Amino acid sequence: MMDRDNELNAWDRDHFFHPSTHMGQHARGESPNRIMNGGEGVYVTDVNGRQSLDAFAGLYCVNVGYGRTKIADAISKQAHELAYYHSYVGHGTEASIRLSKMVIDRAPANMSRVYFGLSGSDANETNVKLIWLYHNQIGKPEKKKIISRKRGYHGSGLMTGSLTGLELFHNAFDLPLDRVLHTEAPYFYRREDRSMSEAQFAQHCADKLEELILAEGPDTVAAFIGEPILGTGGIVPPPAGYWEKIQAVLKKYDILLVADEVVTGFGRMGTMFGSDHYGIQPDLITIAKGLTSAYTPLSGVIVGDKVWQVLVEASDRMGAFGHGWTYSAHPLCAAAGVANLELIDELDLVANAGKVGEWFRRRLSDALSDHRHVGEVRGDGMLAAVEFVEDKDDRRFFDPAQKVGARIAAALAERGVIGRAMPQGDILGFAPPLCLTNREADIVVDATIEAVEAVFPG
Repeated sequence: MMDRDNELNAWDRDHFFHPSTHMGQHARGESPNRIMNGGEGVYVTDVNGRQSLDAFAGLYCVNVGYGRTKIADAISKQAHELAYYHSYVGHGTEASIRLSKMVIDRAPANMSRVYFGLSGSDANETNVKLIWLYHNQIGKPEKKKIISRKRGYHGSGLMTGSLTGLELFHNAFDLPLDRVLHTEAPYFYRREDRSMSEAQFAQHCADKLEELILAEGPDTVAAFIGEPILGTGGIVPPPAGYWEKIQAVLKKYDILLVADEVVTGFGRMGTMFGSDHYGIQPDLITIAKGLTSAYTPLSGVIVGDKVWQVLVEASDRMGAFGHGWTYSAHPLCAAAGVANLELIDELDLVANAGKVGEWFRRRLSDALSDHRHVGEVRGDGMLAAVEFVEDKDDRRFFDPAQKVGARIAAALAERGVIGRAMPQGDILGFAPPLCLTNREADIVVDATIEAVEAVFPG
């Protein structure tokens, strides 16, 4: 066994190009690697037998938890019956058709169809093309710019990486591309004017959006894209009234709204969709992670009635829709999605996310809010974050070179719990599986307290 593990470790460093990894350190063996080989419930296990409570659900995605045989059996059954067929020119499978109906049945009001892909990134690439097609068809070909937000995350492709508002995804890649603009992040804790109330800051965000639209020309701005709650940008809930004010500006200038629900879709907010939770009425919705709980890769664009009717008109004029992926609505992925959504209902995971999420966030806040280096404990639903600062009273942030967030995440991992050091700040993020129990939430909180004390002794 040891020889096999050593061999895998060598192959890993010699052949595997990992995403979001320091390439040189990994190849030279200067940074740790971990080879995973098992999971059950909220726990994962590596080849050395070390078990960890995964308080980030992979990458916000293993919503139903690990080891669900219902989903594995559905994938196996579909593979034995029909492992693959494409969805071009009207083709489909029972799994893809059934999943489409299940998604629309659960989606916010006035949504019409689902276009399937494989990742949130490709779903947002599809969104961009649909937005441009829509405006071409309604006789407004100059409306092509898309407004995203600073610290937003929408993917790692060329357009989706441009939509993302984080430096890590822009630096050295010649991004963002043109046609993409960024407006104020709804990050109340980091507001420049600390005298602002939440309501005032929400209005400030709406005013900055309107200023940008007017500066660019409303007739050139096609869409606005946003996560219901900022995810990778720091797990930041919007200030009260934010989405109401933002939607008023978009409506005023006839700008489409894309709700990126890759993280929030299918239960994470304690509601089926984050749009329902925050009163968002989108024209397009991006889905992925929770659609299959990552048992297979699958994403989608949920198209609203307003956009769908224009797309139908476009096809009557131009012919077939000139966009597609080989693996769109892949039967194995669709079968996993059907089983996953059934499991979410059977286990009542949406309600559990709300109840246990509230317990988890309250316990985290009670334990850490008064710590001298904790600036804020925040979150919503089954999402939480702790932001660390050098000086609490002056809101002075640590020098990034100290890597405080990464050190606390490492100390947490040493204690058998996985959290995530978020980019552009010293922020420890949590997004546990939706099946988390109060007892398991307590384990995460207790380990976090120990990790913080280890990095900030005394």
